[in-house]
Amino acid sequence: MKTIEIKGLLRKDLGKKASAALRKKDDVPCVLYGGEENVNFHIPSLALKNLVYTPNVYIVKLNVEGKEYDCFMKEIQFHPVSDKINHIDFVQIFQDKPVVMNIPVHTTGNSIGIKKGGKLRLANRTLKVKGLPKNLPDFLEINVEDIDVGQTVKVGDLNYKDISILNSSYETIVSVRVSRVTTKAEEEGEAAEAAAAAAIATPTVPETEEKK
Repeated sequence: MKTIEIKGLLRKDLGKKASAALRKKDDVPCVLYGGEENVNFHIPSLALKNLVYTPNVYIVKLNVEGKEYDCFMKEIQFHPVSDKINHIDFVQIFQDKPVVMNIPVHTTGNSIGIKKGGKLRLANRTLKVKGLPKNLPDFLEINVEDIDVGQTVKVGDLNYKDISILNSSYETIVSVRVSRVTTKAEEEGEAAEAAAAAAIATPTVPETEEKK
């Protein structure tokens, strides 16, 4: 998995007033959990841009006044009005211990169903994955070439080396739905077939017999 380096400073004061003062300076209060003790620190919001505003997931190489930690962003809180970052929780990770993270899903291939006019729907953009940090991928690749209209890919259909997916095996990840174009084409095809069948079923009367 990709890594990103971020530097922070220890918080001298805790509490709501101290947090508000940091936010006023455009700094973000943060907490690192998972180690021997929690670490309270703050980071300039500009330094978090490449970590927060991206679909990618990173292992964070965090440096807090000379002390280094491997961690990942667990939870982020935004201001309800301004949408600025209010707070971030990080979780420390260790190379010899499994970690649980949400990993993005990427689809590859042009499915049979799409070629027929179907529409690909990604029900889950991330999946909860467990594994050692060194084995965690940047994303989970799902090939949809063989997926036809009306078919789905569920968690139970997936298998990746050295990691396990914690979502329910019955949970749908990708599906190909019938689009309006496909429905219209099917209706027109059915109408044409019905008309052809009706023409075959209706007997034609020879012209000579009609005159009699």
